[in-house]
Amino acid sequence: MQFQEDYLYHLFNQGNNRQKIFFNRENYLYFLKKIKEYILPYTDILAWCLMPNHFHLMVHIREIEMVIGSEGFAQSEALAGKAKKTRTLNQSIGIMLRSYTNAINKQEKRNGSLFRKQTKAECVNCQEELSPSFINTRSGSLLSTPYREYPQVCFDYIHNNPVKAGLVNNQTDWEFSSAKDYAGLRNGTIIRKEITKKFIYI
Repeated sequence: MQFQEDYLYHLFNQGNNRQKIFFNRENYLYFLKKIKEYILPYTDILAWCLMPNHFHLMVHIREIEMVIGSEGFAQSEALAGKAKKTRTLNQSIGIMLRSYTNAINKQEKRNGSLFRKQTKAECVNCQEELSPSFINTRSGSLLSTPYREYPQVCFDYIHNNPVKAGLVNNQTDWEFSSAKDYAGLRNGTIIRKEITKKFIYI
């Protein structure tokens, strides 16, 4: 995945062969903990949704590479005079998915890959690179939408996923989505509303 700082990206992956990746409520909560640990240091998360067999994140990239210490991420000043080890966002995503897979494999007494080999990352506000495969509809693709509107389309698409899948009637009925936070029904610590307002009408 190629990331550029200060751009918005839609990150998504699904279970290998469309298999389930979340088997109980604790699995969803554990994955959210992994997102905080491995994705938040690099990004501002504008929207997220975890579905039974896939996940979506809409992120604003702050850093594509960070210095890490022996106990995780650290500021470079704290490591002054020491050998600095860096980790890219790509590497961090990979570590997150492998760590989660290991936990689920142990829980479910299974082995092998849980996710598809490649996590997708589509820039939603890069005019020259835009490839919005995530907004296809029954009536065809929405490619005619001006690129400046894609952040809103992506944001709305992510939150509408559980409704479209028939899991709930309203976006805010699905626990594992940032829709509840934007509706004021929960005060989650993952999203950054002040950043979201720069790109999205909320």
